[in-house]
Amino acid sequence: MHALKAHVKNGQIAFDEPAELPEGAEVAVLVRSATPGDEMDDQERAELLKSIDEGLADVDAGDVIDFDEYLASLRARRARESSSRNAR
Repeated sequence: MHALKAHVKNGQIAFDEPAELPEGAEVAVLVRSATPGDEMDDQERAELLKSIDEGLADVDAGDVIDFDEYLASLRARRARESSSRNAR
């Protein structure tokens, strides 16, 4: 499955680029502005996509940590913070 960009023109959905779909192909249409929780503007969406690309580049470069190690560090941090609050 892949996404195709389209706009509504005269009440009809018109693809922004040629879509090579077989005659009678069923398509699902998701109206972006009606998607719950998707309140991002174009700049915010571009920043999100840039951040995702940067994260993928980190993965490709091997600049990652093991998930279990990360969880352990979060748990240790929470325990330290809890201890310091209780000591007050």
